[in-house]
Parts: sequence; structure tokens; C-alpha cells
Amino acid sequence: MKRVDIVIAIIMLIGNCFFVSAQQTPVFANYNYNTVIINPAHAGFDPSSEFTLSNRGYLNTVDGSPRNIGLLFNSPLKSEKMGFGAGVFSDQVGVTTNTNLFAAYSYKIFFDHNYNRARWWSYNPHVLSFGVTAGAMIYDENLLELGIPNDPNFAANINTVIPTVGLGFLYNRNHLYLGFSVPNLLGDSLSSEDNINIETPYYAYVGYRFFATRFEEILINPSILAKYVSGAPAQFDFNTMVSYKNKIEVGAGYRTNSSINLLAGVYLSDHLRVIYNYNQTVRNAPVNNTHGIILSYRLGDGFRNRGIASK
Repeated sequence: MKRVDIVIAIIMLIGNCFFVSAQQTPVFANYNYNTVIINPAHAGFDPSSEFTLSNRGYLNTVDGSPRNIGLLFNSPLKSEKMGFGAGVFSDQVGVTTNTNLFAAYSYKIFFDHNYNRARWWSYNPHVLSFGVTAGAMIYDENLLELGIPNDPNFAANINTVIPTVGLGFLYNRNHLYLGFSVPNLLGDSLSSEDNINIETPYYAYVGYRFFATRFEEILINPSILAKYVSGAPAQFDFNTMVSYKNKIEVGAGYRTNSSINLLAGVYLSDHLRVIYNYNQTVRNAPVNNTHGIILSYRLGDGFRNRGIASK
């Protein structure tokens, strides 16, 4: 490894306390299109099953720069009151790789049964959803790869598997939605390693959907996501997404750690959607910008009609 690469890796390793504490908060595109990652109450919310493949950071040329990849499945069960989600996603920063495998279950309480007008823009009954998630975090830190001799802190690699359990809820009423979740209640309490520190993250978010015209063709969706981890400042994401008839979507947001997020998406067919997302830091950092792609394939009626099914 080149000396400059070692320096970058060490800098990222020192900054890894945030990464280990709760991982990086998914960027705007990821948590808007893969919300079950941070809140299991979103499992099976839409009326059709969906597969999602996402990646971010793989175009970065700096060795050891952050990157992640994930594959998720989300589906309602036979009873529409229940939903299921599952997936695997991996975050890599420097010589540290954090891979999560999880399954999520949700149960919904519907407050009305007459919301039967199909709308292209969303499946939005009046519902309160509760979710639970369980899985495992596989944590690998290849310290020997740095090639730093005579330092006990870099004398051995760290490899451990940590069980995870999380809870969340979602309230949705037509245009308004809000949620709260704790995706890893256990932290590092069941870890076999003593020299890692994984704090419990807390997420809260709220959003509102409204139309720009009376013809209900352009949907605007502003939202706020807050994240809190013990020992670190609270983090906020302020985002706005605009969708035209489930054919084209664009979005922009600002994160309080001084980064700007942009996205653009297109529906290639009734079932296939592709989203491009871009993140730009507004302060000096080893990596100033990151690109990502999200591919979603929805079964059933696909994205053509997110109609309201019977309950």
C-alpha cells in the first residue's frame, strides 16, 4: 500500500467512531426508496412486492473511500395487515467493512376502509404500522493491511458477529406521514470484542405530500429526517422530492454535516425504476463527492398504479 493510501486509511480509521457508532445515515435517495433499512414498520407498506439493488461510492478513485451496496426485498403478506422485508447491505470505509443481514416484520392497524380511489402517486390509507427487525452485523477491520509495525493497536485484525434487534412505527394519513425507529436496540452488548463501540441510533422523520396543480400531475414531497447517537451532535436532513406521474422524479436536500444531496430518477417501464443520486460535501474532505445508483423492480401492477387494495 502506498504511503498516501496508508495516511488516508488512518484518517478514515480515526473517524470511524461515527461509522461504528451507528453507520452512516443513508443518503436521501437510499432511505426514501429503501425506508425499511431504518424503519421496519415500512415492511410491506406498498401493495406489491419489490426488489431493490443499490450502490454508492464505487466510482470514487481514492482508495479506502466510503462505499456501500445493498439488496432488499419488501412485500405485503397474505393478510394486508402484515408485511415482510429482508435484505443485506454492506458499508466499507478504509479497512473497515460492516455487513448487515436483517429481516423485518410489520403489523398495520387501518383506521378506515373506504379509501378506494386509485391514485398514481401513492398507496396512502389511514394506517398505523408497527415493525420489528432482527439480524446480524458482521464487523471486519483488517488492520494488518495497513502495514503499521510495532503498534499494538494495529497488531491484529478485528472480526466479530453482533446480533441486532430493532423496533419502529409509522403513522400515515393520506398526505402526512411520520415515523420513529431504533434499528439496533442492543448496540454492542452481545459483541465478543471489547475494543469496538457501537452506539444505538435513533431516527425520527416527518413528510407531507401535496400537488402543485389541481390536475394532480406534479407531486411535491418535503421531508425532514433526524438522527441521534449518544456522544455525537444530532444530525438533520432537509429534503424535497418532486414526481411527475410516476414517470420522472427529481430531489434535493441538505444534511447538517455540510453536504448536499441530489437525485434524479426515471421509470423505464411499469415495473422498473432507476434512480441516480449525487452527494457533494461543502467543506474540505478526503472525498468531496459520491455517486450512486438505485434499481427497483416491482411485481404485480408495478409502479403504473399504486391503487388501494381492499382490506
